[in-house]
Amino acid sequence: MIRSPSSARIAIVGGGVTGLTAAWHLHRAGLHPVVFERASRPGGVVGAVRTDGWLHEIGPNSLLEGSAEVAAFIDDAGLGPRRLYAAPEAKQRYIVRGGRLVAMPTSPLGFIGTPLFSLGAKLRLLGEPWRAPSPPQAEETVADFVVRRLGPEFLDYAINPFVAGVYAGNPRLLSVPHAFPKLFALEQEHGSLIRGALKRRNTSGGPKGRIFSFPEGLGEIPSTLGARLGPAVHLQAHVRQVRRTGTAWALDVEEGGQTAEFACDAVVCALPADALAELPIAGVPAASRLPELREILHPPVASVFTGYRREQVAHALDGFGALMPEVERGRILGTLFSSTLFPGRAPAGHVALTTFVGGMRDPEAARLDDSALLDVVRGELGRLLGARGEPVFTRIQRWPRAIPQYTVGYQRFKDIMLAVEAAAPGVYLGGNCRDGISLANCLAAGQRLARAVQAGLGISPA
Repeated sequence: MIRSPSSARIAIVGGGVTGLTAAWHLHRAGLHPVVFERASRPGGVVGAVRTDGWLHEIGPNSLLEGSAEVAAFIDDAGLGPRRLYAAPEAKQRYIVRGGRLVAMPTSPLGFIGTPLFSLGAKLRLLGEPWRAPSPPQAEETVADFVVRRLGPEFLDYAINPFVAGVYAGNPRLLSVPHAFPKLFALEQEHGSLIRGALKRRNTSGGPKGRIFSFPEGLGEIPSTLGARLGPAVHLQAHVRQVRRTGTAWALDVEEGGQTAEFACDAVVCALPADALAELPIAGVPAASRLPELREILHPPVASVFTGYRREQVAHALDGFGALMPEVERGRILGTLFSSTLFPGRAPAGHVALTTFVGGMRDPEAARLDDSALLDVVRGELGRLLGARGEPVFTRIQRWPRAIPQYTVGYQRFKDIMLAVEAAAPGVYLGGNCRDGISLANCLAAGQRLARAVQAGLGISPA
C-alpha cells in the first residue's frame, strides 16, 4: 500500500546524532518523525562544554568531510557558514618513538628519511604489492593483517597507535572486514594496499576530505537539528516497550512521570548497543536475542582536557596531536593539540590539550579517581611536550562504556539486528553498533535509516 507522506508518523527511539539525522531527513521528506531521547539533551556523546573561554569537546573532536553526502548534509542543515576547517598548522601528526615525538611522514621522500621506521621496515614495505591477498571469506584480526602485509614494525608504530586513536582498541582483537572495511576492500579488489591506494588516488584525484568543526564544537550538529525539529524532539522520554498493533506499531513512553502510548507507522531504533539490548520489542521472537548485544566490548575512556599558559609548554604544538604506541608503555592513548586544530578552544595566550586515557589497552587507567588521573596526564604531557607546572584549567569527561569494538566474529551481532528487522517489518535498527563508529558513519546511518523507512512505506525518496 502506498502511504501519503503527510499521514505517516515515525517514532525515532534515541536522540543521538544517528536518530536526529534520520528524523531530519524524514522531516524534509514530508513525514512526521517524533524523537524520544532519555537524556536531558540531544546528541549522545557528541557535545562540548564552554567554560571561561575554554571549549572541551566531550566526545568526537572533529569531522572528516570525506564524502559529498557529509558536505551536502552540513550545507542543507544550515551549518555551512559556521564550518571551521582545521588550521594548516595542524597537518603534522606525531607518533611517540623512543620517548619522543616523531612526525609521521607525509610524502615518499619524507618516508625514506623518517626515523619513525627502520631501514628493514622500509624495505619490507616495498614488497607489499607482491604479497598474495587472503581468501575473501577469511576474517583476520587487524594485527595479523598488518603483520602479513606490512610487517610487525608498521603494526607497532603506525597501526597500533592509529587503532588506539580511533577505537581506543586493540588491533589483536579487531576484525579487519568489520572495523576497517575500506582497508579490507583495498586488498580484495586490488590485491595490494599500495596498488589499491594509488589506483584510487589516480582515479579520484586523491583524497579531498578535510577535517572541520564549528565555533562551539561538534555539538552544534545535534543542537541545530534539535532546534529545526522543535517539538518533535522529546527529551527525558523513556521508551519502555515497542509492540505490534495489527499492521502498525505502538510505543509505551514514560515522560514527565506519565506513561502514554504513541502509535506510529514505523519505528527507528538508533540506540547504543546496551540500550538496544534492553529494549523490549513485543511480539517479535527474534528480538529475544537482542540482550546478546551486551556482549559487545565497550572499553572505558576518559577525556582529560587541560589548559596551560603558552609559555608553560615547550613543544611547538605544530600539529594535530600525538599518539602513543603500546610498545612505548605510556599511560595515555594520545593527545590532541586542540587549540592548534581550531580557534576558540583556549583564551588568548593559552593552549588547550585533550588527552585520552584507558581503552582496551589500559581500562583501569580510565577508572582512576580525578586526582590520580590528572597526575598521569600531567606526567605524560611533561615528558612528551615539556609541559611545566600545574595546568590553569582542567576538565574530565568519563565514558564508562565508550566505543563498540568490532571484534572478530562481530557478524553475529549484525545478524541479530538483521533478524529482528526481517521478523518485524516497520522496525529499523542502526547506529554505531551496526553502521560504524565515526561521526561521519552516524550521519550516513541516519540517512540510510530514513531511506529504509521511506522504502518500507512505499514512498520514493526525494
